[in-house]
Amino acid sequence: MSSWLIYSVGFFAQLLFSGRLILQWIISEKNKKVLTPSLFWKLSLIASFLLFVYGYLREDFAIMMGQALTYFIYIRNLQLQGEWQKAPKLLRLFLWIFPILLVIYSYNNNSYDLDKLFRNDAIPLELLIWGSVAQLIFTLRFIYQWIYSEKNKESTLPFGFWMLSLTGSIMILIYAVYRKDPVLLAGHIMGSVIYFRNILLLKKQHT
Repeated sequence: MSSWLIYSVGFFAQLLFSGRLILQWIISEKNKKVLTPSLFWKLSLIASFLLFVYGYLREDFAIMMGQALTYFIYIRNLQLQGEWQKAPKLLRLFLWIFPILLVIYSYNNNSYDLDKLFRNDAIPLELLIWGSVAQLIFTLRFIYQWIYSEKNKESTLPFGFWMLSLTGSIMILIYAVYRKDPVLLAGHIMGSVIYFRNILLLKKQHT
């Protein structure tokens, strides 16, 4: 596949990720408190789907790992908001099994193996480790959010979510600079600003 098509997939995914944040930011600013509309999770799921494909096409383990870990948390939040059940059954089934199908397909066609991902000449090992740790921290925000929401039986974005978001995003920005990845760079510059703004909103909300 040509590089411009691959980048198009990645940029569209980041556009959706940025769109969900802008939507959440505008609604939160309007209400003077941090809110999470169901559209936030719907856009998150679609964007994660596309960015997983982008990471696969770029043979970038750090990107794929980050999306694989958060993908199902997006689905769970839609379930908590009662939106997941409204989607057609065939679509829900496809979204559940898509990441698994892609990995099985790739293995069977000998186009995907762990050695290839971990020994990519374009990504030095230390940079891959940094990127993977950054994605892990960035992903932990949703694991934290998931546990918090399950405990409170309500889909919400607490303070710890935004702190992990900002930390992980800054680390991914550094990774993007060294990786020369315009998709990650564009997405996380805007994201970092919104994460910081939500932290300020939450501090005001609790004072």
